[in-house]
Amino acid sequence: MKKEIQLQTQATIFKKKIVVSILFLLIVIFACIYIKLNPILFFTEFHFLSDLLNEMMPPNYQVIWNDSNTFNAIGQTLSMAFLGTLIGGLVSLVLSFFAASTTMHLLLVRWLITTMISLIRSIPSIVFILIFIIAVGIGPFAGVLTLIFITIGTFGKLFTEMLEHTDRASSEGLNSVGASKIQVIRYAILPEIQPAVISNFLYAFDINLRTAIGLGIFGGGGLGYQLYMAIRVLHYKDVLALIIIIICLVISIEKISDGLRNFIFKEGKL
Repeated sequence: MKKEIQLQTQATIFKKKIVVSILFLLIVIFACIYIKLNPILFFTEFHFLSDLLNEMMPPNYQVIWNDSNTFNAIGQTLSMAFLGTLIGGLVSLVLSFFAASTTMHLLLVRWLITTMISLIRSIPSIVFILIFIIAVGIGPFAGVLTLIFITIGTFGKLFTEMLEHTDRASSEGLNSVGASKIQVIRYAILPEIQPAVISNFLYAFDINLRTAIGLGIFGGGGLGYQLYMAIRVLHYKDVLALIIIIICLVISIEKISDGLRNFIFKEGKL
């Protein structure tokens, strides 16, 4: 009897997998038909890449030391990512205290803050950079403003959920002895979320560094803008050199962030 039940359960699970697979395949086919995409093109229409690579080789590394704008672009990109992460992360952390049910008991305030964060998160980064370019002009300032809003939208929700999942026992213990809300946050909530906040700040810096490069192509300054200008004047050897610089920069920052995490947490600094 048990074997029959197990066989029926396995058959039901298998049928569900078949149905899900067919539905997924139908969605893929419908999407290709809707945008008039022939999947065979993925395997037949990339012969032009060999011609492009021939034009890009060898990379012109002289762009690094002969053009001072390259060093300025690297500094701008790092500064944009750092400031966007720091300011946006701090603002999102403050907003999360007004959006979390554990720290804000007024439903209207929580609804307003969560709605504002959701609206910010729903706007694509390209729209933000275009708006700020119109408002403040082309350059790193527009990129920093965009990164601030992107960070608020992403990490505002993340920090809110983090606060709502904190252990309430320590907070209730401090409340029982007459501690104020500020004291509860300072001595119960902040020590608990501090490691996660620092880790998320480092993670946000990794993300914002990549985003800053992409925003530069649309006028946000930094390496992205240098890359766009090199493409615009058809200096493909410079383009390849800049792409290699970007890859090395992103990998280096990622390794440094991992090292900081290990130093802070594994070495017992927190």
